[in-house]
Amino acid sequence: MKKLTFENILDQRKLSTHVYFFLLSLITVGLTMIFNEGFQSWNKSLSLLLLIFIQLEVFIFLGFIIFRDFKPVSEPKVVTRLILSRFVIFYIACFASAFVLIIAMLYAEHWIIYHDTSKVINNFFHYEFWGWFKTTTAGLSVGAIIFIYVLWQDALKREQKLKEENLVFQNETLKNQVNPHFLFNSLNTISSLVQSQPGTAEKFINNLSSVYRYILENGQRDKVPLKSELDFIIGYFNLYKIRDEEKIILNIEDIDSGMFEILPVSLQILLENGIKHNIATRENPLRISIYIEGQYIVVKNNLQKKATQFQSTKIGLKNLYERIKLTTGRDLIIEETNNYFIVKLPLLK
Repeated sequence: MKKLTFENILDQRKLSTHVYFFLLSLITVGLTMIFNEGFQSWNKSLSLLLLIFIQLEVFIFLGFIIFRDFKPVSEPKVVTRLILSRFVIFYIACFASAFVLIIAMLYAEHWIIYHDTSKVINNFFHYEFWGWFKTTTAGLSVGAIIFIYVLWQDALKREQKLKEENLVFQNETLKNQVNPHFLFNSLNTISSLVQSQPGTAEKFINNLSSVYRYILENGQRDKVPLKSELDFIIGYFNLYKIRDEEKIILNIEDIDSGMFEILPVSLQILLENGIKHNIATRENPLRISIYIEGQYIVVKNNLQKKATQFQSTKIGLKNLYERIKLTTGRDLIIEETNNYFIVKLPLLK
């Protein structure tokens, strides 16, 4: 049997969800008939079954409407505030809809049995209101506990998954930076520059040191200022620029980065992805542009795919996609045309 989770609870189109609610309604009516002598009548029992089932269907629809754009976030305080504020709205909406449903059912019942609905409202408020109010309040309170518990569990699972994704990301990032190929090229560059161009060699060493320091200091954070990430990217790119001269051209447009934050080392992954998969020569340089488009920062490069693509684990982009989804609730957008490869990364305010 498929596990009943918050996601499929909110999907009112699934047949299994309707079955769960009908069974729950049936059990509730059965217990009511056992412990309440006033509900020995089959007419009353069927009316109660129909009322409970319709209420559950309406409640689930309201939950879908109110929580359908709920975005997963990692900060516990934000999760708590979002859940509680929306739940208050959900609770009030459920209570109001329950009142409308009981009145509608009473009108239908009196019309079918007595062919007279003139005293429905008066009788309800004089004889049935407090009983209905207590029962509805108790039912919604129990449902509230279950509902908040499910949301709370989902939030904890997302936070745990984000921590796991961050650990994978940190491991992969460090492996990418300390892999023998990267170190060999860096040390070889330093060796060739140290005697002929000592000033350039010193600049290269400083950039290399800054790259590692930034990764070690920020690898465990959920977000960093966009300006810090852009400064890091410039230093990282300079390692390639010193080594490959004009084969790779990076253009960072004038960006007002003060109000934005970003996942650490995320731009480096996109920059490295473009460099790994494309040919770069002085005649046909690889051109990489970074700019802001709405609530996204865009990394765009011209396509000059290598004839033979090396075996890639594809963990970098996949892991980045998962981390962004868990952290922001938004998607990493990847587009490929005949001439360009474009990645749009959500920004955080």
